[in-house]
Amino acid sequence: MQERAYWLAWTGISGVGDVLIHRLREYFGDLQTAWDATAAELLNVEGIGLLTADRIVQERRDRPPIEILRAYEEKNPQFWTPSDPDYPSLLQEIPDKPAVLHYLGNPKLLENLATMPGIAIVGTRNPSDYGKRWTQRISQILSQSNFTILSGLADGIDAIAHQACLDAQGATIAVLGTGVDQIYPPSNRQLYRQIRDRGLLLSEYPQGTKPDKAHFPRRNRIVAGLSRAILVMEAGEKSGALITARLGNEYGREVYALAGSLDNPQAEGCINLITQGAQIMPKPEKLLTLLGALPGTDFTPLLIGQKSSVSATDAAMLTAATIDLNSLEPTLKTVMETLIAIGGSVPVDRLVQQTGLPTGDITSALLQLELMGLLHQDPGMRYRLVGTV
Repeated sequence: MQERAYWLAWTGISGVGDVLIHRLREYFGDLQTAWDATAAELLNVEGIGLLTADRIVQERRDRPPIEILRAYEEKNPQFWTPSDPDYPSLLQEIPDKPAVLHYLGNPKLLENLATMPGIAIVGTRNPSDYGKRWTQRISQILSQSNFTILSGLADGIDAIAHQACLDAQGATIAVLGTGVDQIYPPSNRQLYRQIRDRGLLLSEYPQGTKPDKAHFPRRNRIVAGLSRAILVMEAGEKSGALITARLGNEYGREVYALAGSLDNPQAEGCINLITQGAQIMPKPEKLLTLLGALPGTDFTPLLIGQKSSVSATDAAMLTAATIDLNSLEPTLKTVMETLIAIGGSVPVDRLVQQTGLPTGDITSALLQLELMGLLHQDPGMRYRLVGTV
């Protein structure tokens, strides 16, 4: 209780953020000792100058930590500080972890309280049909393979990932840019309630905190910190999902990006990530294998086709035999229909000749279909349907 009180007290000092609080704790050994330090002693901490030291001394006079804690707990009964044993273990690894983390729902979904590693699925608020379809499929498959899905409860990719996980009876965690008692955006009211009842809501902001545009980029570090890997499904050049990806890279997390169409503005962020070193998201069965081998966990996911994991319908959905061609984008549909009509292993130049489409459109479509698990590439730039010879 004592240490919790000082975490809270420090968060109320003007100009003292999460990073500086952690430096104070590291330098003095604990936050109570830091609280009692003189201005001269505070100056020894990196990031504290004369003005900050004087402000700390002035403001703490009227802030008795124990009283602050008691008043805070009346309005915010459920929260952790980094001194609490149930504070998320993965967040302890990042330098700017939140000094206070509020929760609502089932805290046992956190990795240190369970056995299901977290995977973040993030992206644009305005996804294409391709982005929607693959977000739903990947979230469903990962959920049924014993991964916890994390996202930010925004419209678009976030909401689709959360809902697909819930529909698959999986575990999902939403990190909010508001208080955990606030529903934002209003369009996700029903989804919020489902996650509250069946999943977990997290926020560094106290209850009653309304939406603020500055809050949402900050919450991305929590999404990245809680995740073993970040999957960017679709993102424009300035998408907030790219912040999550960048932070994930800084925190040593794996970052995957879904390859998209070159003429889709919402895929530009993913393409840029790939050129900067992010991994291209492979077909689901390969992705499951890669995620199951992540450092720091001995977790082994259930793979597509295993009994009691991904259903036969989900596995079949990823094969050419059962795919609904009408659900594909026009170019992808044309390429699939041509491959089916020709049969066997087909060279790229023949596909160009048969379809009349530009070579760039054909190669982009082939890459997408291969990532979807529908095609196999043979030597010599030849392609065939999965399951055929």
